[in-house]
Amino acid sequence: MIFIGAWLLYKLIFELIVPVYRSTKIVRSKFREMQEQMQQHMDQQAPQDNFASNNTTQSSTVDNKDGDYIEFEEVK
Repeated sequence: MIFIGAWLLYKLIFELIVPVYRSTKIVRSKFREMQEQMQQHMDQQAPQDNFASNNTTQSSTVDNKDGDYIEFEEVK
């Protein structure tokens, strides 16, 4: 009886708990790597976005009766 309990405990630990622990550890590390890569990419894009926003096309408004329509100049 003790042998069967020990065998079931062994199977539970080494076929369920250990693989789940290892998988969780791997997924967390990969997720952390992906977040770091995204942050690096965003840090690289931030200076370019600031430059682009400073050089945006000026919009010209058209006096319209409604006042809702804004016409933008097209950039080529």
